Amino acid sequence: MHDDRTLVESRLKRVLEERIRPAVYPESVPLTAGIWTAPGEPVPVAEGLAAPRTPAAAGDRWGAPWGTSWITVSGTVPEHWAGRTVEAILDLGFDRNMPGFQCEGLVYRPDGSPVKGLNPDNQWVRVAAPATGGEKVELHIEAASNPVILDYHPFLPTGLGDKDTAGTEPQYRIERLDLAVFDETVWNLILDLEVLGELMAELPVESARRWDILRAVDRALDAVDLQDVNGTAAAARERLTGVLAAPAEPSAHRLSAVGHAHIDSAWLWPLRETVRKVARTTANMTALLEDEPDFIYTMSQAQQYAWIKEHRPEVYERVKKAVSEGRFVPAGGMWVESDTNMPGSEAMARQFVHGKRFFLEEFGVENDEAWLPDTFGFAGGLPQIIKAAGSKWLLTQKISWSQINKFPHHTFLWEGVDGTRIFTHFPPVDTYNCSMKGSEIAHAARNFKDKGRARHSLAPTGWGDGGGGTTREMVGKAARLRDLEGSATVRWEKPADFFAKAEAEYADPPVWAGELYLELHRATLTSQAQTKQGNRRSENLLYEAELWAATAAVRAGFPYPYEDLDRIWKTVLLHQFHDILPGSSIAWVHREARQTYAKVAEELNGIIDAAQRALAGDASADGRVVFNSAPHARNGIAAGGASGTGQTPAGCSVTARDGGFVLDNGLIRVTVDARGLVTSVLDLAAGREAIAPGSAANLLQIHPDFPNMWDAWDVDSFYRNTVTDLTDVDEVAVTADSPHEVAVRVTRGFGGSTAVQTLTLAAGARRLDIGTEVDWHETEKFLKAAFPLDIHTDRYAAETQFGHLHRPTHTNTSWDAAKFEACNHRFVHLEEPGWGASLVTASTYGHDVTRTVRAGDGGTTTTVRASLLRAPRFPDPHTDQGVHRFTHALVVGSTVGDAVREGYAVNLPERVVPGDAEVAPLVTVDDEAVVLSAVKLADDGSGDVVVRCYESRGGRARALLTPSFAFSSVVPCDLLERPTGGPPADTALALRPFQLVTLRFTRPGAAAA
Repeated sequence: MHDDRTLVESRLKRVLEERIRPAVYPESVPLTAGIWTAPGEPVPVAEGLAAPRTPAAAGDRWGAPWGTSWITVSGTVPEHWAGRTVEAILDLGFDRNMPGFQCEGLVYRPDGSPVKGLNPDNQWVRVAAPATGGEKVELHIEAASNPVILDYHPFLPTGLGDKDTAGTEPQYRIERLDLAVFDETVWNLILDLEVLGELMAELPVESARRWDILRAVDRALDAVDLQDVNGTAAAARERLTGVLAAPAEPSAHRLSAVGHAHIDSAWLWPLRETVRKVARTTANMTALLEDEPDFIYTMSQAQQYAWIKEHRPEVYERVKKAVSEGRFVPAGGMWVESDTNMPGSEAMARQFVHGKRFFLEEFGVENDEAWLPDTFGFAGGLPQIIKAAGSKWLLTQKISWSQINKFPHHTFLWEGVDGTRIFTHFPPVDTYNCSMKGSEIAHAARNFKDKGRARHSLAPTGWGDGGGGTTREMVGKAARLRDLEGSATVRWEKPADFFAKAEAEYADPPVWAGELYLELHRATLTSQAQTKQGNRRSENLLYEAELWAATAAVRAGFPYPYEDLDRIWKTVLLHQFHDILPGSSIAWVHREARQTYAKVAEELNGIIDAAQRALAGDASADGRVVFNSAPHARNGIAAGGASGTGQTPAGCSVTARDGGFVLDNGLIRVTVDARGLVTSVLDLAAGREAIAPGSAANLLQIHPDFPNMWDAWDVDSFYRNTVTDLTDVDEVAVTADSPHEVAVRVTRGFGGSTAVQTLTLAAGARRLDIGTEVDWHETEKFLKAAFPLDIHTDRYAAETQFGHLHRPTHTNTSWDAAKFEACNHRFVHLEEPGWGASLVTASTYGHDVTRTVRAGDGGTTTTVRASLLRAPRFPDPHTDQGVHRFTHALVVGSTVGDAVREGYAVNLPERVVPGDAEVAPLVTVDDEAVVLSAVKLADDGSGDVVVRCYESRGGRARALLTPSFAFSSVVPCDLLERPTGGPPADTALALRPFQLVTLRFTRPGAAAA
């Protein structure tokens, strides 16, 4: 037999696109349309419905960037359409290639009730099925003219990312506003041919099944009269029944599909637009659930449910009904799908606290899974947090984006830094926007790395990022793939049902220990520095606010600000979303984030000040009370305590030398040369030099930074090929010279920018504090601060949630080499046996560590570089322009315990309040290795005190936790402050490395507090 595959396949493609697909709507009549454009931000529905309209029609331009237009369409169903299905086709000027990234709409009835959303793959609204003829139609579209930011030539700088710079030029042209007859038979024929054609293309040429499908498709196309597609579609379908009925092989891969719309809570659109995106998508999905009895839809991010509850209560009622029926499934148990690298320990815990609590209170749903399909890597502390929140599974697919190494598993146990293991699944379909294409289904089956041991995988199905969700076409294709020879089988299932099956079939899955590092998007640890500083500052202030408000509530009857703290936490958690905190959103998002963080800081500082004044005693007394928020004692003041009699060490000096200065406090001696560089940091007790011979520390270095794509997200390894050391100096001068503190200011200009650094050595400190102010006006550059240390080590420690992890300093393997930019929280620590050094930071996250061997003495130089600033031009063309302030400190002669302590000290400076009181800590711990990460009142308003602590050094610890208040009982709890069901707790703790513990203390008669 002659090989006519190409002939038949080409025939299928043309007939389907040019004849069959247009026949879905064989008859149509235009609708009458009118439009009104809101003058500014979106208006309430009632106002939009009532506003006067001007005539509009297909071909009209509409929609300035970020505008809202209300379009009303009306018409009458022709009498001769009686008995047929009629739909409104509302094409606002969509581009089918980019759902979720352009104009969208939400359709309303005249009474203001929402119908469904409009997007490129959902342009229809069902009017009648069947029609009787003569029906009056009136629909109102709230149309959002969101501009296309990520266009066909992506990553070009654009002013469209902020309404202040986007201009007023209309972005779209109305394409079609019609009533049309919907031919369901033709629509089904299209799906039949798509499924078979896509499956056929994935089967081996020598496969008999491929040829069976080819012949059936050829016969079906013979049955189609190209001048009467609607009249012959049924006959064509009949010729496909045999190949569509052939069952899948018993060994076929089993795909659990779940409806999904990964909606970024902000990205190439502002937060206010996400509120509307969620409403459009959930309106669509609840409508689809009503039409498709087998369909299951899942949505994560409690924040998004809260938005529609507040802003679109009618849609929310539909969601609640579908949730109660078990078909709209809240997933993930987090407030948002956050970044997991940069959020601090408590913030990461509170993502689960607030997310799970919302789902429990609103729906009675307890999530067992964490759902993070698009997060840019996963910190090693996360497994313990997931477990402590009462969950046990994790789903993500983002690691499939890694550029260098292919992850070896799809289903496995992920082991965190403390040893906790979480059953984890990476969908082998390698997308969270599966559309049920044959290529996607075949890829999932071929790609699945656990064949022979397991057979199940999950496919999040629906348009995401900008929302949209699952379409009726996807549901139709899934029905055909339920049991089809040559394909994986497809079933709609809840995430929990999938995980239960996957866990049951895989008794001994492989284990991956440590962080899940994404070999991509490394620059998200640095981009938009002020957003990152706002996050760190907010986390620190929340810790302080809870600590001092709880202390004042117990000691002085201070009214604990439950509602304020709850609201502020949710605001901070929202801004940890994985395109806000990482700095990869448009300018509008980050402009608003800076404003929000400023308001958060003002409000939290007010709470802290009020609580501390309630504790400080007589403010009129001629005294001052120093509050120590850090979880370690300092200057004679206990952790979590306050005193007016703290120690003030002395013993500093500064002397001029060779155009520079020597700073000395009896513990360390720092030499700053005439260039303003640190050429020596001598640990006087150990007689050990920290800086590598011939090198200089606190060296600012600048690199060109133009990645191959994803400008705000990526830094590619070749950036290191070119570097400029910033050694020219304008001024080196002493700015402080007292027995308590000495300081030198260094000023240097470069390009269009200026850097002013203040090097401070305090009495009694083993650290050199470095304050850096940069007035940054560079483009596509990367600024780092380098610290070349005379340390030989093959690994270093970087703090993460509730502990630290180790990374190699070498590049032995491609896995090691790929980690050329990585995340730290408060510190990076390096050490040889008996001596170490740490770089601590108050706000930066990105860093790199490299090592070289010196030619002169053969010793090893290990260089730590803190990443300070970038200047990408997409999606924000003015990223990080302006003034920035950073705080770092170099700690010498340090252990990892010193790094922990100094990291907290730099992030939680002392506060001074007028008064005369001594304030004992609410809770003390007798082992510095055990750190208090939260001291607060229980969220339920009971007045109970909740204390969370963890072992911070990576070793065993025994510690006595001593409350300074009366309590009737203490129980171990999960993160949601629910008793875990174990025996009553003992305040004598025995902790494993990095183990976290949450204890709840019941205070007699405390509810009133």
